[in-house]
Parts: sequence; C-alpha cells; structure tokens
Amino acid sequence: MSDAHRVVLISTPGAEAGRQLARALVEERLAACGSVVPAVTSVYRWQGAVEEEEEALVVLKTAADRVEALTRRTRELHPYEVPEILALPVAAGNRAYLEWVIEETRTAPSGPADAPT
Repeated sequence: MSDAHRVVLISTPGAEAGRQLARALVEERLAACGSVVPAVTSVYRWQGAVEEEEEALVVLKTAADRVEALTRRTRELHPYEVPEILALPVAAGNRAYLEWVIEETRTAPSGPADAPT
C-alpha cells in the first residue's frame, strides 16, 4: 500500500503563506493533511548568488496519483517563480493513517472531519 502515498515538501516565504497554501490544497482534496513548520532557514543559489532566507516548510501527505495535480495547483498559487515542490515516496506507515490519506484525497467528501494528523 505504501507505493500509493507521497510526502510533499514545499517551502514558502513564511508561515502565513504556508498555511494558506496547505488549506487550499487540503480543501481541494489534493492533500489529506498539511503541516506547516514555521521557521526554517534556506540557503540556496539563485541567479548566480548564494542567498539565505527565513521560510516556512509545508509538509503535505497525499496519494501518489494526486501529485501531478497538487504540483500544478501549487505552481498557480505559489508566489515564487520556481517553487520547491518535492514528492517523496512513503516506504511504510500506520495502515489506518495511510488509508485515511487515500480516502481524503478522493474527489467526493468522505466521513467526519475529526481525522488523525
């Protein structure tokens, strides 16, 4: 079952931007859950210079078959010219949680909102 799941990492310019992005992706059922890590320092090379910025990291849990649509929607919503969007395979996990991720990324609503995070 773990082949069907992905963890997607997306950096944003701050926690509020991360919350807005996570909320949109969950509301649109492109992700089951988004966790916002509010204060990370990113060091990267951009246009020939080494940059250092305070950012937030959004950690999304989704179904593998939703990654393409999630990526497309993130590119539409994200303020960066080239946003970081990395989808990582899930090797294993709590079976009930993984089933919940699949259920919550289907197009039709399914069940109560008091699901695990």
